Amino acid sequence: MTDDGAPSPNGAQLEYWNAAAGATWARYHEQLDRQIAPLGTELLRALAPTAGEQVLDIGCGCGQTTLEIAARVGPAGGVIGVDISAPMLDIARGRALPRGAGAVQFHAADAQVADLGRARFDAVYSRFGVMFFDDPIAAFANLRAALRPDGRLGFVCWQPLSVNPWMSEPLEAARPFLPPLTPPESDAPGPFAFADAGRVRSILDSAGFAAISVRGWDAKIGGGDLEQTLELTLRVGPLGAALRDNPASKDALAAPVRAALARHATRDGVLMAASVWIVTARNTRAD
Repeated sequence: MTDDGAPSPNGAQLEYWNAAAGATWARYHEQLDRQIAPLGTELLRALAPTAGEQVLDIGCGCGQTTLEIAARVGPAGGVIGVDISAPMLDIARGRALPRGAGAVQFHAADAQVADLGRARFDAVYSRFGVMFFDDPIAAFANLRAALRPDGRLGFVCWQPLSVNPWMSEPLEAARPFLPPLTPPESDAPGPFAFADAGRVRSILDSAGFAAISVRGWDAKIGGGDLEQTLELTLRVGPLGAALRDNPASKDALAAPVRAALARHATRDGVLMAASVWIVTARNTRAD
């Protein structure tokens, strides 16, 4: 696999993750990794990479998950992390390998169309990296082609915004200070593109996967103090996106958003409920 300079059908996402969003995630990668780590760890438990395996990490971002997988597969195994965000890959490439880790590579490529190799990997993993494809069926078919026979797919994605208070409550506190927000189309590329479990199953079935499981899982996430959490909330997620379009609203809505977050402050930091799908499948169907 080589870094992919070919035109991408996901051009809007490519621009988004190489501009403000990618720079923001790179800047706050330590706090963001800490916040969503429990969700990725549950997926690792379900996918269960083992010593000697070759694993592909889709949407690897700043590399935390890639390095965690590398530690699990050990010196006899290897992991390739793929992402479209240059700012995040710069962080990933600068991180130290864990002791005893397998070989690690990072590539800038669009997993929907990139040549990922054929029957090369034992498993494909993704922590919130697969909801942004323009053509998800084609993308997952491409991922399946990279899996060995009976290879495993595992990814974690968000359930609907309405059951994710860590994103919905700050947004609701901010709404009186924002112009009316147009909700995205339910199947448009974005954080909630896979909120419908039935749609996820249909996409994977159409892409040729079998043994498909879509399991709900809930956790409290966060861990930053109140001011750290406020700063991050105003920059990422639905509220961060709204503020990128309406920056003049920031000063007016900061106090009510802080108050909404303060209701969830604990001795371990601000912790709020999150609901995800843990999705697994196998490459067991013949073409």
